[in-house]
Amino acid sequence: MPQQIVNGLTLGSVYALLALGYSMVYGVLKMLNFAHGSVFMVGSFAGWWVLSRLAASAPGIAPSVAIAATVAAGIAATSVLGAAIERFAYRPLRSGSRLAPLISALGVSIVLDNAAMLLTSGRAKSYPSEMVLAQNWSATIAGASISATRAMMLAASVVVMVVLDLIVFRTDFGRALRATSHDQEAAEYMGVNTSKVVAGTFIIGSGLAGLAGVMIGLYYTQVDFMMGFSAGLKAFTAAVLGGIGSFRGAVYGGLILGLAESIGVLLAPPVYKDAIVFSVLILTLILRPSGILGRPTRTRA
Repeated sequence: MPQQIVNGLTLGSVYALLALGYSMVYGVLKMLNFAHGSVFMVGSFAGWWVLSRLAASAPGIAPSVAIAATVAAGIAATSVLGAAIERFAYRPLRSGSRLAPLISALGVSIVLDNAAMLLTSGRAKSYPSEMVLAQNWSATIAGASISATRAMMLAASVVVMVVLDLIVFRTDFGRALRATSHDQEAAEYMGVNTSKVVAGTFIIGSGLAGLAGVMIGLYYTQVDFMMGFSAGLKAFTAAVLGGIGSFRGAVYGGLILGLAESIGVLLAPPVYKDAIVFSVLILTLILRPSGILGRPTRTRA
């Protein structure tokens, strides 16, 4: 059980980072970015490409430096991608029907997945083992083995979540973001540049997806062009569980989902772990549609 808890928190930290991206976009625009899982996939491949190039061209480089460069590359690549998606796939449709951005997001996701399939010939790619394993010392605490990769994932997630919380609740951008989320039209009247807020939200959310993608690549050491589909659905489940639109709820939802998936394999064969995750989604929608920290929406007659 202790090992399953560590594994669950590790996976949960990744789901939390992804769920934050969903919640940020939904909180501001009241729409779902279903291309988010594909952005996560792009981040994992960006990390693979950089780490592979470093392993081949600079074999003497310290693994910690190589991994730091890999993380930076994954975040940078997906942040730029997020800005492009917002500018060309969402902004022109913002004043149209609510269905248009959803269809656009699905289109972007299909394009990204197929582009990755063509560039990789449909084959999975492995992170260089000499870089990953060199970092894989482990310690045993309360019967659970904690490797360097797991420790790094947990530490990075905690730091990023704390920084994001400070940005959202302690900075001018955060106040503008919350104002836009509460009432976009009123925020514009108050002088908030909502277009910049929306663009910034996409950039931050996509950067978080890139970080999560690299972390998953280091954790499993293998990535493929379809990995974003399952991860995106699980992150969406985490966002709904925590209360979609709630930043802190996304964190709680991700951690709970990771623990449910990891501990669930003790009760059922591993092949059913995805069924366990989506059972959590169904139960949440039935019992508490607004999620843990979400507020029930009221419609006026």
